[in-house]
Amino acid sequence: MPKKKNIDLKVKIGSLKLKNPVMTASGTFGYGDEYAEFVDVNKLGAIVVKGLSLKPKQGNPPPRIVETPSGMLNAIGLQNIGIDNFIKNKMPFLRECKTKVIVNFFGDSIDEYVMAAEKLSSVKGIDALEMNISCPNKQAGWIVFGTDPNVTGRVVRAVRKSTKLPLIVKLSPNVTDISHMAQISEDAGADALSLINTLSGMAIDIQSRKPRLANITGGLSGPAIKPVALRMVWECFRKVKIPIIGMGGIISSDDAIEFILAGASAVAVGTANFINPAITEDIIRGIKRYMTNGGVSSIKDITGSIKC
Repeated sequence: MPKKKNIDLKVKIGSLKLKNPVMTASGTFGYGDEYAEFVDVNKLGAIVVKGLSLKPKQGNPPPRIVETPSGMLNAIGLQNIGIDNFIKNKMPFLRECKTKVIVNFFGDSIDEYVMAAEKLSSVKGIDALEMNISCPNKQAGWIVFGTDPNVTGRVVRAVRKSTKLPLIVKLSPNVTDISHMAQISEDAGADALSLINTLSGMAIDIQSRKPRLANITGGLSGPAIKPVALRMVWECFRKVKIPIIGMGGIISSDDAIEFILAGASAVAVGTANFINPAITEDIIRGIKRYMTNGGVSSIKDITGSIKC
């Protein structure tokens, strides 16, 4: 009987080594402990925690979530417990996990991004930082950081100087050319990119003629955005040399494999966690099955292997 081929799922995101390419998307997995009774977090490539700011943030008033065809709109408003509370009350659990911990963070100004990065970089158990630049910049008239090339370069360079941890930049899809923003982030010192964040959208109650979200607009996620996300990953893969973490509508191992073929070194699962808390484990098993059936020994052999 022929010897069963070993499947190597290990990937590198900059200097960050992951046991497999499947992680959680920020904002959909809490701080990790909320999902611990539903999924074996130790089997994940990484846990990416909910976005953190220097001080606690209450977020937007309800209604903040609306279901849409093949997806959902959210206008949570980046509600979070704040970095100090996170370090004190959430990191003890995360330090016990046998997987990598990536902390997502944001700020209203470049100074806030830098201070947050500095504070998080000194915390034992944090393996990498993911900076969310889909936030309004208070210092520039509330223009979103990730939609202005000059501001994107400035904030990434500033944070790069403030931390030695692997730095992942999460890009906004609400731009004309996301590959240009990817190149700017790479040139400014990013070790890797996460894409895509949610697409801006809205929904209206036709009876009341009012927006269904109190914030009027929100971020669209779920299977509806997958074709857009996949195209953007492919575009960026052709323009940058740093690793890409693909996300946007992944609900199965087939979806995850598409992103890997398009050029993603790893994938992050978001909205699907709300439907099936253990979906990440299913996706890891499915990727292994695909590789076994295809005679592929290493995940690296199929990364970016799309035939155009």
